[in-house]
Amino acid sequence: MSIINIHKSNFQREVMNSDKPVLLDFWAPWCGPCRRVTPIIEEISNERSDIKVCKVDVDEEPELAGEFGIMSIPTLVTVKNGQVVGQTVGARPKNMILEMLQGGAENGTF
Repeated sequence: MSIINIHKSNFQREVMNSDKPVLLDFWAPWCGPCRRVTPIIEEISNERSDIKVCKVDVDEEPELAGEFGIMSIPTLVTVKNGQVVGQTVGARPKNMILEMLQGGAENGTF
């Protein structure tokens, strides 16, 4: 499944109204750690048809970043049924991202 670029115009439809869990990657092109996470996010997107993988460029969508309280990037957020259920800041290995998608942390945050 291909990665969906999220903008204010498609956010509600693609993220909040999604019938699948959503992995949101808040990133920016100039961010080194973001570039390290990108291949992992792409790999997950290609391997997992049961989730929707989306990217939010914080420079293009500062309002969305603000709504999610994004202070550092990369930040990965999982959304299920329109609710944030997990969030992690910083570059993470694939196994930790997959764990987050499966609800691996007690409080949903790593």
